[in-house]
Amino acid sequence: MIAPTALFALDTLLTDEEREIRTTVRKVCDREIRPHVAGWFESGELPARELARALGEVGVLGMHLEGYGCAGLGAVAYGLACLELEAADSGLRSLVSVQGSLAMYTIWKYGSEEQKQEWLPAMAAGERIGCFGLTEPDFGSDPGGMRTTAKREGGDWVLNGTKMWITNGSVADVAVVWARTDEGIRGFLVPAGTPGFTANDLKHKVSLRASVTSELVLDGVRLPDAAMLPGARGLSGPLGCLNEARFGIVFGAMGAALDCLETAIAYAGDREVFARPLSSYQLTQEKLADMALELGKGLLLAVHLGRLKEAGTITPEQVSAGKLNNVREALEIARTCRTVLGASGITLEYPVIRHAVNLESVLTYEGTSEIHTLVLGKALTGIGAFH
Repeated sequence: MIAPTALFALDTLLTDEEREIRTTVRKVCDREIRPHVAGWFESGELPARELARALGEVGVLGMHLEGYGCAGLGAVAYGLACLELEAADSGLRSLVSVQGSLAMYTIWKYGSEEQKQEWLPAMAAGERIGCFGLTEPDFGSDPGGMRTTAKREGGDWVLNGTKMWITNGSVADVAVVWARTDEGIRGFLVPAGTPGFTANDLKHKVSLRASVTSELVLDGVRLPDAAMLPGARGLSGPLGCLNEARFGIVFGAMGAALDCLETAIAYAGDREVFARPLSSYQLTQEKLADMALELGKGLLLAVHLGRLKEAGTITPEQVSAGKLNNVREALEIARTCRTVLGASGITLEYPVIRHAVNLESVLTYEGTSEIHTLVLGKALTGIGAFH
């Protein structure tokens, strides 16, 4: 027997440092996450602050950023960390993606030096948590229609509006909020506890239960002019941040798929059906072989995109291709692994059904599969079909 990734000799494409980082994150997941995550999922709770500090200690938060206490590592190293986190649970990778690739990246890319010094070192250490407020109740795929407003009153800004489906929302120390102003869409840093700002947890989730998901309400929130992000103007600001998070998903989704496949292979070897191991039947082997092929292709695509990102040549369309393919294939792998496990596949004693329902959310957030399909369609034809 060989590991599914060995079919593609994936490790030969990685540096010693990248393999070491992958091992380090895996050990953290084995110690801090895997023993508890099924319980967190079942209860719909997550010790986000404790986990943020543990992940900050090993340098995972904002690890692909330079300076301000961040590790400044390459895109593939960051991707492998996302893979290991999502192999534990998509909710944990979401926490890290939103912290590092949305909240921290926004401040790092568009913030003033004062804003960077105030927030980034503490966020890198996991001492402070951030969230990213772009999506609204009626505007997800079309962020340009946002209704949240920021109006000048003297030397201040006054924000009103609602943001929805915000990861880390109620545990965040600072929210990056995008709002419509007379000079276009701008970003603002809203500290927790600011009068008029509330974050309400969303209940009754069946997916991403080991993750904090919130509604942000801004009711006459008054901020000083220094709260505005000086470097971001228009939708290009938040959309550029979303590309950072989508890149992590390209790797992360393959982590969920790998965990499902390894679970299915082990289960099929132990489970006897008609006095033979389930893994000895041709139909089962066909499922396992097909899943290993899609997993390997997805991992090769992820590493290739990572190298393009490190070279500074990656395009948004290429990130869309990676997100669309890898999440779609990961979800199919999770569903097929569930059939290998039979009735055992629907229990939280095994991670498969948890990964499957989590991936339903991953398929939707950071751009739905339909939106990424249309991004590729426009790239191929030169014609936008969004409207």
